Amino acid sequence: MAKIDEEALAEAYNRALALEKAGDIDAAVKAYEEVLAIDPEDHGGASVRIASLGRGDAPPKAPDAYVETLFDQHAEAFEDILVEQLGYAVPVLVRQRLQSLGLGPFKRMLDLGCGTGLTGGTLRDMAEDITGLDISENMVEIAHEKDLYETLYVAEVEDFLEDNDDDPFDLVTATDVLPYLGALEPLFFGTAENMVEGGIFTFSSETLPEDVMAGRTYMVGPHQRFAHAESYVRERLAATGFELVEISEINVRMQDGHPTPGHLVIARLRG
Repeated sequence: MAKIDEEALAEAYNRALALEKAGDIDAAVKAYEEVLAIDPEDHGGASVRIASLGRGDAPPKAPDAYVETLFDQHAEAFEDILVEQLGYAVPVLVRQRLQSLGLGPFKRMLDLGCGTGLTGGTLRDMAEDITGLDISENMVEIAHEKDLYETLYVAEVEDFLEDNDDDPFDLVTATDVLPYLGALEPLFFGTAENMVEGGIFTFSSETLPEDVMAGRTYMVGPHQRFAHAESYVRERLAATGFELVEISEINVRMQDGHPTPGHLVIARLRG
């Protein structure tokens, strides 16, 4: 791997951020393109920022290097930021809906994008055996310290689902994973391949108003997170072998004092 010129990278990235803040979008995009030329793996998420500015097509997912770097940097303060500052409560909502629908207990649970263990901890008494994985090694280390999971992996979600040869799972969760993915086929198909027939797949997604989505299946929103159209989520689930049990409109988190609209989805793998 070619050595990155850290000084040139920092200069270009800071210049891009300043131009974006100043409203000079054309110049900001050009500066972000300079960032990508210096750092093709895109640790700073320049490609996602370009898409969030409405230039070019949205990438199929956020760059692995960007997601790994982002969460490694925020691991220690992650729960305080997400729960206390942003009002994130999706794991609790998942538990409430599973119990209301009479689903569970489960034998084997897979917690995709487990982070520091918020979902694993919330559902710990509903599953005999929980496997967690996250792309961030720092996040997994914190989850490990909590002793919530029987097994933990440091891995990218789609790669894990493609390569995994563990026994299949009867519950798969993906809370706060879709905001870093655009195209959903790899996630949904990979999940189906790792589940027992009749297994439950539950996840959260973020969305934007129809006039903003403008017919797109997914797009990068103003906060560099992917938003998905409900129709696209439904269509991809059906195409990968799932039947919808329930889809609920939720507030995923607060952002700059405003709610982030999204969906909580519970689906079952068809026999």
